[in-house]
Amino acid sequence: MNTLRLILRRLLAGIGVLWGAATLTFLALNLSAGDPALAILGGPEAMPSAELIAQVRAEYGLDQPLIVQYGHYLGRLAQGDLGESYRLRIPVGQIIAGQLGATVQLSLAAAVLAVLLAVLVAVLTANRAPWLRSLVSGTELVLSSAPSFVIGLGLLLVFAFGWHLLPPSGSSGWQALILPSVALALPVAAVLSQVLRQELEDILEQPFIAMARARGMSETGVRLKHALRHALVSLVTLSGFVFASLLGGAVVIELLFSRQGIGRLMLDAATSKDVPLLLGITLLAAAIYVVVNFLVDLINHWVDPRAKAV
Repeated sequence: MNTLRLILRRLLAGIGVLWGAATLTFLALNLSAGDPALAILGGPEAMPSAELIAQVRAEYGLDQPLIVQYGHYLGRLAQGDLGESYRLRIPVGQIIAGQLGATVQLSLAAAVLAVLLAVLVAVLTANRAPWLRSLVSGTELVLSSAPSFVIGLGLLLVFAFGWHLLPPSGSSGWQALILPSVALALPVAAVLSQVLRQELEDILEQPFIAMARARGMSETGVRLKHALRHALVSLVTLSGFVFASLLGGAVVIELLFSRQGIGRLMLDAATSKDVPLLLGITLLAAAIYVVVNFLVDLINHWVDPRAKAV
């Protein structure tokens, strides 16, 4: 019953998030400078006549009051219709579906790499020598503070342009995925490892850890079988929020490494004021955020016995 209530609450909250994202983005795009009808016709350089602009505005309903346009937009969304791209003249859902795979591939690779690095570093450095912790903490601080595109530039200079070990751009092959995944994962791994190490250090001081050591369990076994398992709740929670934020970082990384994906698509849509496409991408980001955090809540509810009593 508690699980069912949790699911219902999260579903209602998710619908509210999606509605808020759709509404705010709709208002921001439609109240900003620039005429969508002009963008549909190819921009100012196309020099369309006033009659043609008026015709396009009537065809797309842009001559109606904003509240009417908003109502039509919500009605189409309720039917799963994201509209048609002004620039490409094909359904927005089809456009996003064609580019989503590359972004998901990059985000998943970066997420897995970030979690693995964070767990490895935290387990190896928790309650270790002060000089080692200071060295690792300083490195984590630098990485977590550095923008992903700065790390990406450094990786390009060393591994692509300096040593010529990996391709500097493109979306084909696993080699082209390595540098962008590392650039996206390192700042995330630095944050995760800081949190996880603190959790592990607190857990390693608990009485049940001393009892496990007294029974003759090795230090590796204590850290992996007992301490790490109890630290999973905070790791899962933070990993959910971090994975959602990876999509935002992927936008910059895709442009830096000339990869296909939602990032390049969003930049092109913003440049051409393609309102339906921008709205579709915004809703996609909001939907992914809702789904990831919904899954995180369910996992925490299953992993942490204290959550089941809530």
